[in-house]
Amino acid sequence: MAVGPALPLPPLLLFVLSLTDPQEAAPPRKIAVVGAGISGSAAAYFLRREFGHDVKIDVYEKHEVGGRLATATVNGQQYETGGSIIHPLNLHMQEFVNQLGLKHRKNVPEKVAVFGGDQFVFEETDWYLLDLFRLWWRYGFGLLRLQMWVEEVLEKFMRIYKYQAHGYAFSTVEEMLQSLGGQSFINMTRKSVSETLLELGVSQRFIDEIVTAVMRVNYGQSASIPAFVGAVSLAGAQAGLWAVEGGNKVVCSSLLDAAKAHVIHTRVASISLQSSGAKPLYQVRYENEEERGYDFYDIVLIATPLHQGLGNITFDELIPPVTEFPGRYHQTITSIVHGYLNSSYFGFPDPKLFPFASIFTTDSPKLFMYSIANICPVNITNHYRRKQPQEAAVWKVFSPNPLTKEQLKTLFRSYYSVQVTEWLAYPQYHSTKEIPGIILHDSLYYLNGIEWMASAMETSSIAAKNVALLVYNRWNQHLDKINQKDLVHKIKTELPQWWNQMPVHEIRFLHRAGIKPENFIQV
Repeated sequence: MAVGPALPLPPLLLFVLSLTDPQEAAPPRKIAVVGAGISGSAAAYFLRREFGHDVKIDVYEKHEVGGRLATATVNGQQYETGGSIIHPLNLHMQEFVNQLGLKHRKNVPEKVAVFGGDQFVFEETDWYLLDLFRLWWRYGFGLLRLQMWVEEVLEKFMRIYKYQAHGYAFSTVEEMLQSLGGQSFINMTRKSVSETLLELGVSQRFIDEIVTAVMRVNYGQSASIPAFVGAVSLAGAQAGLWAVEGGNKVVCSSLLDAAKAHVIHTRVASISLQSSGAKPLYQVRYENEEERGYDFYDIVLIATPLHQGLGNITFDELIPPVTEFPGRYHQTITSIVHGYLNSSYFGFPDPKLFPFASIFTTDSPKLFMYSIANICPVNITNHYRRKQPQEAAVWKVFSPNPLTKEQLKTLFRSYYSVQVTEWLAYPQYHSTKEIPGIILHDSLYYLNGIEWMASAMETSSIAAKNVALLVYNRWNQHLDKINQKDLVHKIKTELPQWWNQMPVHEIRFLHRAGIKPENFIQV
């Protein structure tokens, strides 16, 4: 039978066909994620987006969903005890809120001060220009130099969103840093923030009084921590910070729901390789007080810290073996105190005249705390007002050790309740210079190594997206999408000119819709 010339496909059909890749391998049957904090929950969410609905995703969590995003209840209201603030440029967290139908928490203004043990070394006022003048008068141009440095770091780091929108992944944190900021980003994980800022012309006084105070409230450590995590910490002191209505932990539960993940509330005891069948599988053994069991998976992601045996997971039959990572996590104590502040301790005999809601501290031997703050509940109504200092309020105190009764009497005239949480919340940054690897075995991945670059909700989300892309690209042999060099230039030359000119939030919008730049073809 005669066949006429082929008719050209309609442009819309060409576009639809471009969204599929006929060379994709069959998806894995089952994936396990160990840990349901922000990194594990986000990993399940991104894995579902990459692999589709055919793969079964099990998430193991021995405690509550949310991990280090947690709350405490006082008088029927919940208050953040873990990760509390999100930067306006944290685009993954912004995306989660938008995609999952969550809301930004109503912002309640506050004044901040820095306490040196005897007196305040800085006090915020109602007048922004006056605050700037005071900072300039005391510290010179240190604030300006610091802000320029932080903005430069953020600008380069935000390249990661375009890389990930284009499907690129990295097999090590060092490869990621190298691609984002070159050797200077690698060096920032090895040089202290204090040394870096001194080289930029920031005064030692500014570092001792302001920079150190920010490091203490965010990481419970001094300005000797590496410059990269120091820059992340300083970014967390900028304007526009926000949180999620209902508590930041609801992001985790919402991500798991969106991923249609099966959450198993039990402890993972061991992971081993089972070589039965055409492709080896990982046996995940779990146990709790009621039962013990095991299941088999094509891929396993570990989203809980393994340092100091924190994960308490043994690895069997793996070659090369998974060894214990060097370094340790830093202990921070969170005390949620419902009571009356002793403003006299801070030099204000009359509590009605005490104007500050958040007090940071310098590294003074007289001080037994990192910070204290009058905090708001996770659900804020339009008529909510922050409690005044003369009223009984809920205060969050960060300290290196549990507060003694004498210390509580020093900070509070009286109190109704104290709830204490001991966190191994983030790495002790000077305890090792090594950043853990991501690929522990062929299809066994570790997400928490990125915390040794910087520990934050957004970096954990970036790690989750990176590992999801890494898993997907390795499974489908898309090796050209892993550890690509000179991605800044590569993406500029690969993408249409109009895509390069788009702001990041518009690229994020298209990516949420499932449209990536490689989906577009000439028609």
